[in-house]
Amino acid sequence: MEEFDNQYGIVFPKGFKCGSIHSGVKRRKKDLMLIYSELPAVASGVFTQNKVKAAPVVLTQKKIAGGSIRGMVVNSGNANACTGKKGYGDAETMCQVTAESLGLKDEEVLVASTGVIGVHLPMEIIVEGIKNCSGLLGDSKDHGEDAAEAILTTDTFPKSFVRGFEFEGKSCYLGGVCKGSGMIHPNMATTLGFVTTDIAIEKGLLDEMLKEAIDKTFNCITVDGDTSTNDMVIVMANGASGIRKVESKDDELYDIFNDRLVNILNEMAKSIARDGEGATKFIEVRIDGAKNEEDAMKAGKSVATSSLVKTAAFGEDANWGRILSAVGNAGIDFKPEETNIYIGSKQGEFLVCEMGQGLSFDEDKARKILKEKDIYYLVEMGEGKGDAIVYTCDLSYDYVKINGSYRS
Repeated sequence: MEEFDNQYGIVFPKGFKCGSIHSGVKRRKKDLMLIYSELPAVASGVFTQNKVKAAPVVLTQKKIAGGSIRGMVVNSGNANACTGKKGYGDAETMCQVTAESLGLKDEEVLVASTGVIGVHLPMEIIVEGIKNCSGLLGDSKDHGEDAAEAILTTDTFPKSFVRGFEFEGKSCYLGGVCKGSGMIHPNMATTLGFVTTDIAIEKGLLDEMLKEAIDKTFNCITVDGDTSTNDMVIVMANGASGIRKVESKDDELYDIFNDRLVNILNEMAKSIARDGEGATKFIEVRIDGAKNEEDAMKAGKSVATSSLVKTAAFGEDANWGRILSAVGNAGIDFKPEETNIYIGSKQGEFLVCEMGQGLSFDEDKARKILKEKDIYYLVEMGEGKGDAIVYTCDLSYDYVKINGSYRS
């Protein structure tokens, strides 16, 4: 796959611009970002299934079901969640001011927020910030980098990606940006993720494609088992590439674009797991041979959300019993006495549990393997053809420190 400069992110596809600013919601860092499409765009989204939905989620979920979209406003530092009718009105105001500032219709603008829950937005600051930000739009690398920074909360690094392909002599690109570090546990979507693309595609096809792609990517990560009130992933497709429109799942172009969409979403999702609050290790949980994919995913998520498994990873302890116990808590049918468990990294792989029983192994070799930043657990179940991969991170002292001092 061709290499691109990921730092361009969502401004790399044709016809998209961004602007970012420090409005004052945060003390110092950028906290407001606008996305603008020069052409009307088809938009699709997936949203949190937490019963407590933030005002921007409710409003965007409603607006995205309508016609074309050309703009989006995103703020960080304040979630505008659990803020009642005023919070919903504030979300509407953000869309209205953005539309006026960019010369768009109100129905063409979406909104997203992330940050502290239960606090009303400082709307004078937000409104002024939107107006100022609208004059800063551009598609340079700096614009892409600033957009990635403006949506962060407790993240330790910005997360942006670019993918693309050639078709019939023309180029199509996808740009992605996301944030997420804590309160990460997927359920339809997780954290905030935005993808822009210059392909032309029917909305119904994009809706279906995104939902299936999310199940393979964002729904396969967890940091702490908590699903946020503000989770959403949005894709905007404006057709500026000039490539013919994707109108059928039988179209070769559908498969090519779908492959790139899954790829960019997967890299976005993994970057979030890698940046889990206080994380020192990125963990890949592989389940092989469950009865079906649903059981495999349940087993993988049970292992990935286990605090005991995650703390063992932090301590670089090859504690296979915690892994097997977590699989046993997944609520699936399997035979523990026929289960094998491997632990590995780029330093090698070793079998720690065979047919449900522990094996003697070289503890020094195990620690060398587990000292790597990226490690994996492989669980072989021998029940069927169900496979799954779930991404997570370890659980460290710093996770407690961060969340003990961050008002949710």
